Parts: sequence; C-alpha cells; structure tokens
Amino acid sequence: MTLNLLALDTSTEHCSVALQANGQLYLRAAVTPREHSQKILGFVDDVLREAGISLQQLDGLVSGIGPGSFTGVRIGVSVAQGLAFSCDLPVYPVDTLQALAQQAIRLDDSTDRVISAIDARMDEVYLATFKNANGLAEQLSAAQMAPLTDLSQQPWWPHLVNNAQKLQGAGTGWAAYASQLDPQQQVSVCEAALLPHAQDMLHIALAAIANGGAAVSAAELQPLYVRNEVAWKKLPGRD
Repeated sequence: MTLNLLALDTSTEHCSVALQANGQLYLRAAVTPREHSQKILGFVDDVLREAGISLQQLDGLVSGIGPGSFTGVRIGVSVAQGLAFSCDLPVYPVDTLQALAQQAIRLDDSTDRVISAIDARMDEVYLATFKNANGLAEQLSAAQMAPLTDLSQQPWWPHLVNNAQKLQGAGTGWAAYASQLDPQQQVSVCEAALLPHAQDMLHIALAAIANGGAAVSAAELQPLYVRNEVAWKKLPGRD
C-alpha cells in the first residue's frame, strides 16, 4: 500500500512542502526567509488540493527539525505539531543536514560521501558527514557546530577522505565558506544542493518506514539545536 505522507520544512531560508499521495509527488517551495509563517500553511493547502485529498487522509507527517535558523526551526516544528494534533497523525522527524546530503545524492548518484554544512552565522557552520548507502544518505558523524577553519583538521577527515570515491559538499556553508573549509580544494561542492527541501525529507522518512523506523507523537516532536559544546563523535556502527 502506498502511504500518503506530507513533509514540510522551514529550517532555513527555504520554505518547502512535499506530498506523496496515491503514488504521485506534489511540491511547493520558495525562498522566503521572513515569510515562512505566512507561506507554509498555504503551501500545505495547495498540495492537498492538487492531490485531491484532505489532511485527514494522510498516514503521517514528516517534519524538518533543524539545525538551522532558530526561528525557522520553531515555525516548522510548531506547524507540524499543530497539524499532527488536529488529525492525530504520527510524525517522522528529519534533520536538515541529512536532507541536504540526500539532495546531493539525488542530484548526482555517483556521490558516495557528503559533507553537509549550513551557515550558522558568527563564523560557524552546522556540520555533519554522510555516505551514500544505496541511494540513501546515511549519517556518519553527529551534527556539530564547527568554526570556519580547514576541515582537514577534523578528527573524522582522514577516514572520510580515504573512503570516498566522490566527496561532495552541500549547503549554504559551502556556498559561503568553501575556501576556508577546504583550502586544498579536496571537496567538490554541489552548487545545486544549497538549501534543504521537503522532497528529500520525504524520501528519508519513507526509507525509515520501510526499515521499521518509528514515528513520534506531536507532543514528542522536538527541534534539533546544535550548540558549540556539542563535540564530534562517530556514530556506532558507521564507517
């Protein structure tokens, strides 16, 4: 059975909605850094109307949870909670760094390693690494707040580079600070994967569901805030 799932994200400048319904994909997106609260529900209404279904006919929601703009993250999570509460829907949280990596893989399936970086301002980026696991962005290192310095000094760098046939950078962090993050130009920046999109969050959630991934309730949905004190650590079982 094909699930009807609605994904939404306002964690960055990008406001995006993606709906899978009856085997079709419906999308809305716009770069509206200060208008997310005015746009997001309209986008939701648009895709539901285009698909010819109601909110009550959904099997679940997918919510971008950050990291990103604190205000944007709060808006997206709050809207997802409100929609989920109204129809008693399960919610699948997806982080924006994974969504960026998934976008890079979607745009170029020869990519086998991705470093996602979102501009966090104040000379820092939100950062995490991923590998292409049969078309799915699988997280290798936990999200961290990193300074604008040469990433080759990070403890995970040698292992990542030594296992990468094609290493790509995705996100606004690379667009703004590639020369600081990679002065030796060892990373190929995927310029098209600049901002996360709900379409890729939908793909991640569907893969999680297929593998028995659990949803959370509206009350359990939480934003992902990455602080300076979060140190890098390799996730168990990842290479």
